[in-house]
Amino acid sequence: MAVHCCWYQGSLFLFCFFLGFLCFPADAAVKKYQFDIQVKNVSRLCHAKPIVTVNGMFPGPTIYVREGDQVLVNVTNHAQYNISIHWHGLKQFRNGWADGPAYITQCPIKTGHSYTYNFQVSGQRGTLWWHAHILWLRATVYGAIVIMPKQGTPFPFPQPYFEANIVLGEWWSSDVETIVNQANKLGLPPPMSDAHTINGKPGPLFPCSEKHTFAMEVESGKTYLLRIVNAALNDELFFAIAGHNMTVVEIDAVYTKPFTTQALLIAPGQTTNVLVKADQSPSRYFMAVRPFMDAPVPVDNKTATAILQYKGIPNTVLPTLAQLPAPNDTNFALSYNSKLKSLNTPQFPANVPLQVDRHLFYTIGLGQNPCPTCQNGTQLTASLNNITFVMPKVALLQAHYFNIKGVFRTDFPDRPLAPFNYTGAPLTANLGTSLGTRLSKLAFNSTIELVLQDTNLLTVESHPFHLHGYNFFVVGNGIGNFDPKKDPAKFNLIDPPERNTVGVPTGGWTAIRFRADNPGVWFMHCHLELHTMWGLKMAFVVENGKSPEESVLPPPKDLPPC
Repeated sequence: MAVHCCWYQGSLFLFCFFLGFLCFPADAAVKKYQFDIQVKNVSRLCHAKPIVTVNGMFPGPTIYVREGDQVLVNVTNHAQYNISIHWHGLKQFRNGWADGPAYITQCPIKTGHSYTYNFQVSGQRGTLWWHAHILWLRATVYGAIVIMPKQGTPFPFPQPYFEANIVLGEWWSSDVETIVNQANKLGLPPPMSDAHTINGKPGPLFPCSEKHTFAMEVESGKTYLLRIVNAALNDELFFAIAGHNMTVVEIDAVYTKPFTTQALLIAPGQTTNVLVKADQSPSRYFMAVRPFMDAPVPVDNKTATAILQYKGIPNTVLPTLAQLPAPNDTNFALSYNSKLKSLNTPQFPANVPLQVDRHLFYTIGLGQNPCPTCQNGTQLTASLNNITFVMPKVALLQAHYFNIKGVFRTDFPDRPLAPFNYTGAPLTANLGTSLGTRLSKLAFNSTIELVLQDTNLLTVESHPFHLHGYNFFVVGNGIGNFDPKKDPAKFNLIDPPERNTVGVPTGGWTAIRFRADNPGVWFMHCHLELHTMWGLKMAFVVENGKSPEESVLPPPKDLPPC
C-alpha cells in the first residue's frame, strides 16, 4: 500500500498525507508484476494446440509504468522449456542482468524456478514490448510495455481521447518448437506461419476466426492513439486502416516529427505510435496487416484483419477493405523510412555523435556449411563478417563480470577480412562461414559508427537489426554497396530517427551511430528469428568507465545458475 498510495485519489489522500514518510514521490513508484510461464490450450484456425503463455494470456499482459518507476517482474517457470524474458528497447543502464537474452546476459530460468527482473525505467517514455528470448518461444510469449511520461508532462502531440495497443504477431498451426527442430535436422528453414495476428487474432478472413477478431470501438470526431508493436518472428509488415490516415508520432519509444501516411511499415522488434481521427462516415473499417518482402523469399502473404467500428453501427455491416501497398513495394518502404525523423527540440534533443571514435563495417550474409546428417549434406547458416555466432554454455555477461576464461574471444573483426562486390550478381560458391563466440570490445563512452551491409550471398534480403542496451541514430541508408568516400556526405546528423531496431534494406546498407556509455555485454542480432537461429548475431563488450557509477552493477542474488 505504501508504495502505491500516491496513485490513489479521494479518501486515501489524507491517509497518504499523514503517512507521507512512507509514500514514494509519484515519479518513483515501484511496480510489481508476477509472470507465470504456463502451457495452455489455445484454439485458432479451426484447431487447438498447447502454447506457452504468461498467466494463461495470449498475447501476454501489458506492463504499464511511468517514466522513473522501478519495475519488479517475478518470472516463475511452470513450462517444460527453459525461459528468459527480454524487455525490448529498455536500456537497462549498467544492469544487463535484467536484459534477458538467454546465454548472453543470464542463463535461462529452468522449469520450476523463478527469477525477478528488477530494473529502473529512466529517460524513456512511449511504447516498447517484452518477449521470450530463447528458442522460438516468442512466437506466443510476448506483450506490450507502455511507459507513460512523468506526472504532469504532456505528450508533444494532441492529447488522444483514448489509446489502444495493437500487437502484431504470427501463428503456426503446428507446434513451433517441433517444426523448428525438424527443420534444423534437415538443415532447412521451417515452414512459414499459417496466419498473422492482431492482438493474437487472425480476423474474419480466416476459417473459424469470426470470434477470433479484434475490434475497437471509436466515436466520431475523436482522436485515438494506437500503440503498434511488430511481434512477428520473421516478417516486416504493412499496416493500414481502411479510409483513415494515420499520423506517426513515435517510433521505438522516441518521439518523431509527425507525418501523415495511409500505411505503415514496421519490422519485427519495432514499435510505432500513430494518431487516428475517427473522421469518416460512421461504419465498420478493416485494419489490415500483410508482409513486405522484396526478395525472392517465400512468406506467409495472407492478410490478417481487425475492425475499427464506429459507435452505434451494428455488427451486421460488412467492414470496408483496407488498401495495403503491394507485397514487394520497395519504393513505399524507402519513402516511408525516409520520412522518419527525430523531434529534435530543446525538450527532446537528438544528441547525434558528430565525431566518430571507431568505424565498424559488418556484412550480413547467408551461407551453407557441411552437415553430414542434413538432407543435402549442407545446412543453411547466416553470418556477420562471415562469422556465424556460436551460443556459449555460460552467460557472456557472467563470464565478463567474473573474468571466466575460455567462454568468448574479443576479436570480432571491425570489417570483413575479404572485401568483395557485396550486392553484385548472386554468389553461390564459397558459402562456408567460420564459427565462433567472438565479441567486439568497445571503450567506455567511445562513439561508434556501424555500417550494416546486406550481401547477395545466396540472395539479398531485408534484415531488421536490434541492439540491446542502447538506442542509436539511423544516420543514413542506401541501395547497393556503401561508398565510404561519397555516402557519409549525405548522412543526416541533424534529426535522424533514433531507435533500437532498424531495417537494413534489401541489397543495401544502413549506417547507425551511438555512444557506448552503457557498460556490460550487449547482444546485437537480426530480429528475424530464422536468421538469429542460423547465427546472424554478435555481442559488444562495453568496458567499465573510471568510476563505480560507470561500471556494471553486481549481479542479483537470484540470477539463474548455468
